[in-house]
Amino acid sequence: MQSRRSFISTVATASALLLAGTGSALAAQGVSKDQIVIGSIQDLSGPVVALGKPINNGMLLRAEQLNAAGGIHGRKLKVVIEDSGYDPKKAVLAAQKLLNQDRIFAMVGSLGTPVSLATLPLVIEKGVPHLFPITAHTGNFEPLHKLKFSLSNPYPNTTRIGIQEMLKMKPYKRVAILYQDDEYGMDVVRGAEAALKSAGLALVERTSYKRGATDFSSQMQKLKAANPDLIILGTVVRETIGAMAAARQLGYAGDFLGSEAAYQPMVAKAGGKAVEGLYAVSTVATPYRDDPGNSKSLNEWMDAYKARFNEDPDLYSVYGSMLVDIFARAAEKAGPNLSPDALVKALEDHGYPRTFFGNPEIAWTPTKRMGQDQARIAQIRNGRWANVTDYTR
Repeated sequence: MQSRRSFISTVATASALLLAGTGSALAAQGVSKDQIVIGSIQDLSGPVVALGKPINNGMLLRAEQLNAAGGIHGRKLKVVIEDSGYDPKKAVLAAQKLLNQDRIFAMVGSLGTPVSLATLPLVIEKGVPHLFPITAHTGNFEPLHKLKFSLSNPYPNTTRIGIQEMLKMKPYKRVAILYQDDEYGMDVVRGAEAALKSAGLALVERTSYKRGATDFSSQMQKLKAANPDLIILGTVVRETIGAMAAARQLGYAGDFLGSEAAYQPMVAKAGGKAVEGLYAVSTVATPYRDDPGNSKSLNEWMDAYKARFNEDPDLYSVYGSMLVDIFARAAEKAGPNLSPDALVKALEDHGYPRTFFGNPEIAWTPTKRMGQDQARIAQIRNGRWANVTDYTR
């Protein structure tokens, strides 16, 4: 009797282990015999739809190209994109749908700090990889978690790099700063102070503005009175244009350096003469189809994008396609038995090289989830962004 009970117990244990192994193999939601489902949350109706729409298009185009080429280990890639309206509350509902109804395998490239920080805990709790959100906030890679992977170099670091490069180009002695009165603006201030301290300099003046401000005359009067030869801008699109226009009207003739948040296609397109000559920090280049320096691959991608969406791609179209490409390469390296653990190992073991998109090299390790720490300087010349330096740390 004891022998029979032992046998039953052994069989039960073995069965449980087998089922556990099977459950583990099947635990990767969003992966079936012929499909991988990934999700993303973009602004398709709110204040940054000008960013969200091209990201959306870039992601869909790359998925379509991958599928036309046979997919990933025979599986087609399905991208499900939900609209947040750039509202964290709406983003949470979108994340819940993607995780529980669409049962996505990974969340890829969600747009904006408020969206990523509001939804990241839900994604991680579900055991789903949270990959490459389009935001420079450190919360997307700190504290360390195996499912968190970030591409963005934080604002303090990119600002520091930008100022160091500017000081190499010109002997600036008097540097001032205008910054948005929030955490983003303070990140730019921190980076500026660090760079200047290393050079034996300090800010000669600083002034801030409230988010949404449209009049910068008083701030620029204050900065101009300090006689700076370089003004750092912790601004975004409209504020960059408004601040520079106000400064030029007051007769300021010095240089401006914008943070990476100011490196926007719309700044160069809509700013006109007011922003001509603006320097800004960048990590991925804005593409122009008639640039003679373009590679054949870049031009072919741009032509495919225009044929698909009947509009020219921009910086955020590049981001969308690149993020899906990074995921696809890692999923290919992970092998046919795709799981979160396999994807994590593939991302840790295989970096993403410089491609025709002009991105820096990207790499993660088991102890580092910030994928790249480089930046370069670009400048608005004749109404478009042109690279001035190569990547540096």
